[in-house]
Amino acid sequence: MGLYKVTVATGCFHLSGTIDTISISLIGVNGGSEKKELSHLWFPDTVCDFDVTIEQDVGELRSVELYKDTHVFPVQDHWYCEYVHVTSPDGKLYQFPVYQWLVGQTSVVYPEGTGVVLSGSSGNVCADPQTKNPMEDEELEKKGVFLWHLHPTEVQNSFAFCNVDELFNEQSSELKSDGSRITKILSELDFGIKEFTRSTDSWRELDHINMVFCFNRTKTSNEVSRIWNEDSFFGYQFMNGVNPMLIKKCIKLPENFPVSSSMVASSLGSSTDLDKELENGNIFLADYKVLHEIVANNSINDRQQYIAAPICLLWKDPQDQLLPIAIQLGQTPGKRTPIFLPSDNEWDWTLAKIWVRNADFQVHQTVYYLVHTHLVAEKFNIATHRQLPRNHPVYKLLCPHLNYTLDINTLTRRELFDLGGVLDQIMAVGEGGIERLMQKGMQEVTYSDLCLPDDIAARGLESIPNYYYRDDGKMIWEAIESFVSSIVHFYYKGDESVRSDPQLQAWVNDIYTKGFQKSESSGVPSSLETMSSLVKYVTMVIFRCSAQHAAVKSGQFDFYSWMPNGPSSMKSPPPSAKGVTTLQTVLDALPDVTTTITGLVTVWQLSTMPKDQRPLGYYPDVHFTEKAPQKFIQQFQEKLAEISWIINERNQTRRVPYLYLDPKNIENSISMTPYYLPPGFFHIVMDALYKPLALLS
Repeated sequence: MGLYKVTVATGCFHLSGTIDTISISLIGVNGGSEKKELSHLWFPDTVCDFDVTIEQDVGELRSVELYKDTHVFPVQDHWYCEYVHVTSPDGKLYQFPVYQWLVGQTSVVYPEGTGVVLSGSSGNVCADPQTKNPMEDEELEKKGVFLWHLHPTEVQNSFAFCNVDELFNEQSSELKSDGSRITKILSELDFGIKEFTRSTDSWRELDHINMVFCFNRTKTSNEVSRIWNEDSFFGYQFMNGVNPMLIKKCIKLPENFPVSSSMVASSLGSSTDLDKELENGNIFLADYKVLHEIVANNSINDRQQYIAAPICLLWKDPQDQLLPIAIQLGQTPGKRTPIFLPSDNEWDWTLAKIWVRNADFQVHQTVYYLVHTHLVAEKFNIATHRQLPRNHPVYKLLCPHLNYTLDINTLTRRELFDLGGVLDQIMAVGEGGIERLMQKGMQEVTYSDLCLPDDIAARGLESIPNYYYRDDGKMIWEAIESFVSSIVHFYYKGDESVRSDPQLQAWVNDIYTKGFQKSESSGVPSSLETMSSLVKYVTMVIFRCSAQHAAVKSGQFDFYSWMPNGPSSMKSPPPSAKGVTTLQTVLDALPDVTTTITGLVTVWQLSTMPKDQRPLGYYPDVHFTEKAPQKFIQQFQEKLAEISWIINERNQTRRVPYLYLDPKNIENSISMTPYYLPPGFFHIVMDALYKPLALLS
């Protein structure tokens, strides 16, 4: 009862204001007030104050309900509300984080910002389990909207939201402001290629490839084009390239990879042999067995494409370089699957390495980029929205790291890896092969894979030198872990409070049951029993959606812009004999001009940071309203700034700087890549294409 001061903030996004009528109801422990209209013109980036008088005594406030009603024009008009603050007659401030679009004519309930868990004993943060949660109705509604659904072109264990177009709040601000889409670039590019080039020929010279995208080179891409064929750089990429996830220590050679000590003697030198190096832990393996039995049915520009499932053996030499010493371009040894060696003729060895890089492109894009980040993050997103209310501390922790995931995944499916999509136009495993590879990749995902320290240990890479992904990633993991631990220990008072939190347990179980189809072999937990297990699980989710995504995304243009270092397809089968490969053989096997250009535009876009970037730890949306969590956030940001300085100092002495896990370059979430065309883009691309194409004419 009395006069309440109400403050409402409208977001700064383009078209975030509204001409509709906004009303509010205050809901307290004694019930809710009548609906009160807030008369105002709702312009973007404004904060408005209102005096609201209510007659009934609602008691201590628990939530507010916002109403959006059509005012004059019966049109679809959206409004983005950032927050509502209410000061009661006795002077107490209540904060209600919103940060959401209200779409059409609707009403939504938002809880007070204090974090709440349904367990524990601390009265200032824990709700009474016997008290009805004002968010229960909204939770039921969310479960009816966020559904587990098998995408029709995907496979078992690849569950996805079934109708993301209805979820306006999952769509990015850039999408709302300019409707940017991958298709815009591709339609322009397609026009340019078809009308200006029509070149489906092979490249005539390797050097001609450098002329494509010459206007957009980076220091790293220039260095890659210069040293791509050096054995030391080939090995370097397994640790610090765009896919540092495959290599592992080799204790015993696979039975299907009959490399003898005599074969590699010239590579190892006279002071050691293969058995000694295996025993000393200096031999490593990159095995692309996941590609075995993937049928290459794809045809690009009316030419059949080919894939291989190579096995590559690498040696850490006394100078701590990782060098390839044997390559087999298949999983079945025999006369037609020779083992290529550095001592073979130059073009035999070069082509063998190119085939490994081609296999790495297929596995990187499909397994470690799409499955291990995008699709895994989607599982976390759906379960979080279904099971955790807005005032749950884990929801508050995760929501900045799940922003726009469903939207970008829907777009990715539609434009990239659905049948006929971009990946079908550039990748050897297109036309159904991507589907099968995704299935195999998802079936092999384990909890250990998803946790950086466990993954590094499982692959035996704790001590290999110059593994920058591991070193930088470990600093990021530990910073996230410390931040998460502070939050968890503030809201939970012991292991029992974790075990007895029904919303938390429902969330974890939903991910295990629906997201991972109750796969016991995955090791993904179905429940959490301790505070330490909760800290690890939440750290894993945040790391996967931010740092891990950056590690496998941001360097794509740097490493793939020189196409022979990562060809997306091969239009000749793998060599079945030694001594027959020439430079012309290599040129005939590599992607044609059109496929190269399409692939380079694609990786350029996939590498670009969003226009409205929110780097790791930057939380402009204030979901935590208490002082202690806000202090933890500040400490987290300070730690990330320190890590950024350390990484930049280390990069001063690195031949190829490793930039991708600098916190400044890590996006908080798997968010929208800015698929927009900058002014003059089309003409710039055509100019960039002109020189190499003229050479081909």
